[in-house]
Amino acid sequence: MLLNRLFSSQIRGGILGLANSFKSLSFAPTAQFSSKISPDSVAVAKDLSVDSTSGLETIQKVNQQLLAKEEGRLFAVVHLCGKQFKVTSGDIIVVEGGWPPQPGDKIRLDKVLLVGGKDFSLIGRPIVQKGLVDIQATIIEKTLSHTRTYFRMKRRKQFRRTHFHRNSNTMIRINSIDITGEVNANLQPEPAIPRIF
Repeated sequence: MLLNRLFSSQIRGGILGLANSFKSLSFAPTAQFSSKISPDSVAVAKDLSVDSTSGLETIQKVNQQLLAKEEGRLFAVVHLCGKQFKVTSGDIIVVEGGWPPQPGDKIRLDKVLLVGGKDFSLIGRPIVQKGLVDIQATIIEKTLSHTRTYFRMKRRKQFRRTHFHRNSNTMIRINSIDITGEVNANLQPEPAIPRIF
């Protein structure tokens, strides 16, 4: 009992002393603002202008590759049913959960986050501009996943429960990935297409 009182008073005294020491500290303002433009910021601005011209050159090279059909095998990252998939033409992906399209339906994947070829990658913010990438896919099969077993038990209570669960899956084949149009060109807005999903 006596030890507890001594120990708690020592801790209380240490905490109060620490709090008082923080109160006594004074922080001097270190940031000073001026309206003058420093020569360093002018140099940075010149570097940015050089970067913008090299960026235009890069876009022209990519457009030349696309016109000459020298982009190689294209890959893309698509957003589908809350998940992201890296796909190339000919891939088969499995989407979990119930999904309205039926086997044999042809679909176009719109939410393209990234597309790339042999020498370049186009990264979207968050998606690549509409109408630039055309990804065609076909629904192959709608199946159920393997059976998952969920077992619960409380020891010494004669409580055991076993549940079995299967998710619905949709298998999709990626038919083609094409880049239509030029990079950074003003594309016409897409026509309104009625969507079922």
